[in-house]
Amino acid sequence: MHGGYIHGGCWDLNFLPYFSQRGYDCHALDLSGHGASAGREHLHSYDLDHYAGDVAQVVAAMPTPPVLIGHSMGAAVVQRYLEKGRAAAVILMAPVPSTGLSAATIQLSRKHPDYLREAAYAVRGKYTANTIRVMREVYFSPDVTHEEFVAFQPLVQDESRTAIAEMMALAWRPPLRRPKIPALVMGGELDQLFPANLLLYTATGWNAETCVIPRAGHMLMMEPQWTDAAARIENWLDRRLGLKTAAA
Repeated sequence: MHGGYIHGGCWDLNFLPYFSQRGYDCHALDLSGHGASAGREHLHSYDLDHYAGDVAQVVAAMPTPPVLIGHSMGAAVVQRYLEKGRAAAVILMAPVPSTGLSAATIQLSRKHPDYLREAAYAVRGKYTANTIRVMREVYFSPDVTHEEFVAFQPLVQDESRTAIAEMMALAWRPPLRRPKIPALVMGGELDQLFPANLLLYTATGWNAETCVIPRAGHMLMMEPQWTDAAARIENWLDRRLGLKTAAA
């Protein structure tokens, strides 16, 4: 599941081809109001439960429980779905901290005081030189190439104000259920949105393994270090579920 202010196309460039070529049956979902999905006119009414319902609808059509991967807001959506739903395992990449968005937003605003203004420009597709600088610094590592950032720009879109408000207060809404399934929590060493030291809050609740990708920023699947992230996920799947052998 993709994160907030973006759609499922973030998986298309690297992760879907990588895992498909290795025999995995891979799918990327556009949540309601995102990308090619319907409902853009109702976007701001959608909450995490609505997005979790999108996941439930897709999983219900699958013959066996899938491995779910959620990035950023998508990690919060996956966790909300798993309060009632099924999965063979879960991978939470650069997750919204279980403490919520509020503290992370305050810290980000101190480091990048013009982020909120420039992000609003990016959502409307208006990239000034300063917008490009700020968005690159917040979402990517210093190693990101011009071409990699250009591929990111058209993916940016508006996000549900209801879902954002809900994630601001995430600490006040403990999960109703966490299934006992294999869990991996992964983040980037240089993530400016959700620093790597916050991964522990999410991992503890899931009794999950943690993995920090050196020099990577927030957009792990589009970073220059994406191959490191993908390889570590593949190795973890093989070790915990034996999926590498099954997919070969």
